[in-house]
Amino acid sequence: MPTIEQAIATFGVTIDEHLDRHAEIPVLSGLQFQGDVAVVPADRDPARTPVPEIGVPIVRGQAEANTHLLLATGKAFFSPERFGGGLVLGVLTVAEGASAYLAHPEHAFTGIAPGTYELRRQREQAGEARLVAD
Repeated sequence: MPTIEQAIATFGVTIDEHLDRHAEIPVLSGLQFQGDVAVVPADRDPARTPVPEIGVPIVRGQAEANTHLLLATGKAFFSPERFGGGLVLGVLTVAEGASAYLAHPEHAFTGIAPGTYELRRQREQAGEARLVAD
């Protein structure tokens, strides 16, 4: 498993100083969350657009800060959901032998194993249904 320090060196993404640079990043194939973004295993057609080396912003924070950025080592593909307004942000497919990562300044890195997933926003009920604010 890579460490946060190794991921920073690989991707050039910085995270908050208080996070342990020596912590390992587990690469998981099940349901996982990073702040207001969910990674949900899905039985869907695979995504076909390659994740570029610079990554894909999945959810942008205010003033471009605190963005959830999708990155990959090896072949990974992301197709954004074309019908906005729903909770599904898009489909992610990670090829065998590859790993994808969600990077976020406050949450560090989340590792995603080979497979196909839906990336989704979270919603909460607090007097009214609303998107979770990260």
